[in-house]
Amino acid sequence: MLISILIIDVALVAWSLHLMQEAIAQREFSLILAGILVAVSAAALIVVYFLMGSCLSHLTAISQHTY
Repeated sequence: MLISILIIDVALVAWSLHLMQEAIAQREFSLILAGILVAVSAAALIVVYFLMGSCLSHLTAISQHTY
């Protein structure tokens, strides 16, 4: 699961860099904003992955403790 999320994350970062390069070439401010949003979504994807991993391990520990 981690490998697929990392592949998606690397693809998002590459797309973000491509958008920013096009923005500089065309002098488009909206493409810079789009590139920033894509980069932020890539970072958020990693954060959510680690938060869910710790949440699921916590819930698993609680469920094992009750039995």
